[in-house]
Amino acid sequence: MHTNMSAESLSLSFLLWFIFTLSLLTHPSTSAIDSFVYGGCSQIKYTPGTVYEANVNSILTSLVNSAASANYNSFKISVPGSTQSDIVYGLFQCRGDLSNSDCRDCVSHAVSRLGVLCLDSSGGALQLEGCLVKYDNMSFLGAEDKTVVLKKCGPSIGSNSDELTRRDAVLAYLTAGGQYFRVGGSGNAQGMVQCVQDLSVGECQDCISEAMGRLKNECGSSAWGDMYLAKCYARYSERGDYSSSDHSDDNDVERTLAVLIGIIAVVALLVMFLSFVSGRMDKE
Repeated sequence: MHTNMSAESLSLSFLLWFIFTLSLLTHPSTSAIDSFVYGGCSQIKYTPGTVYEANVNSILTSLVNSAASANYNSFKISVPGSTQSDIVYGLFQCRGDLSNSDCRDCVSHAVSRLGVLCLDSSGGALQLEGCLVKYDNMSFLGAEDKTVVLKKCGPSIGSNSDELTRRDAVLAYLTAGGQYFRVGGSGNAQGMVQCVQDLSVGECQDCISEAMGRLKNECGSSAWGDMYLAKCYARYSERGDYSSSDHSDDNDVERTLAVLIGIIAVVALLVMFLSFVSGRMDKE
């Protein structure tokens, strides 16, 4: 009886493990929010254990904590004992359609990656799909910056006048808006723009106009395009996705299904084997 119960318990354990694994695999993924867009670090390094390191750690912690209740905030950190050269400036900006919980998760992941990417650097910036995190010892808060940090263009859609007309209509709509975060669409054509909120509304408009102009000129008839400037970005797509990396979603689904089928097959074989062993033990 003891051996039979052990076999049944083992079978139940595998089934519970399968259900747990299934719940993890089928839980909505945040990879689209957390996927890497660009990053950069200051060439200047700070000495570990100094007041400046304490200020960096303090500002990164403040960014994560603040992201739980807002989609943007900026800080100027100077712990006791700091000199003027020890002051650290930082901000985070989440995509305008993210919830508070998603925003905090994104900022938390960005800060973690930034700590590895820019180890001991006096400044750094990391843009994920869902958020931007930046810190430096030089004040950049409220300063306009139209430097191009990333440009990506998709394959050409040729001279399809309908698609190009829809795209131009979406881009014109987004350019004429007055908010820090704007989305729009027409048919398959979709677009998105956003500014960092340390800019004024007028400065935001200037930045978006610059990004949009570069996007149209440099990506031409591309199926999608991304133009990231230091303080804003403009993106569009004919299929609702904004870069080639986003096409991995379909592959992720296929991989998940393949894993699930494999798990089901393994669990089924284990259950059959355990049932066989249990039956033999009952006869004996």
